[in-house]
Amino acid sequence: MDREKVIKAVEELLKALGEDLTSEGLKDTPRRVADAYAELLSGEGKTAEEHLSRTFDTASGELVIEKDIAFSSTCEHHLMPFFGTIAIAYIPDGKVVGISKLARTVEVFAKRLQIQERLTSQIANEIMRCLKPKGVMVVCEAEHTCMTCRGVKKPGSKTVTYAISGDFPKEKKDEVFRLLK
Repeated sequence: MDREKVIKAVEELLKALGEDLTSEGLKDTPRRVADAYAELLSGEGKTAEEHLSRTFDTASGELVIEKDIAFSSTCEHHLMPFFGTIAIAYIPDGKVVGISKLARTVEVFAKRLQIQERLTSQIANEIMRCLKPKGVMVVCEAEHTCMTCRGVKKPGSKTVTYAISGDFPKEKKDEVFRLLK
C-alpha cells in the first residue's frame, strides 16, 4: 500500500465532500484513515502457509471443529466493514494443527478487500492445500454494514456461506451444522 497516495486520496475525498481540512477534527484524518487501511488490509499478499506448516501427528481421523472465530473484513464493493464468525471443521489424515493457527488463517484472508463467498472458499482451500486433511468445511456467518447502514438498511441480517473441499461425507456435514446450532 502506498501510504502517501492514500493520504492524498482521502484529502481529495474530504475536499470533494465539502469538508474543511484545516478544522481541528479533520487535521489528522487522512493519516488516520491511511493507518486504518494499512491494518484492515494487512493480509494482502500473504498466505496462511506459515501458520499451517507446523503440524502434530495424530492417529485420530475424527472431526476437528474450531468455531466462533470472530473476524472483520472489508467489502470490496463499498469499502465498508463486514464482520461475524467463522467455523472450521476438518477431518485429519494423520496431522492436526494448533488451534490458534486456524484463527490466524482466518485473519490472513479477512484482512484484505473481500467478498464473503471468496473469503470462505480461500480459507477452506488453503487448509486443504497445507494440512492435506481428508476434508475441510468452513462456515461463515457475517453482518455486512453495506446492507445494514445504507441501501436496504436491515440491521441484524446475516449472510451464511460455506465451502467444502476434499472428501467431506454428508453425515459429517450434517454433524457440523448440528454442532454449530
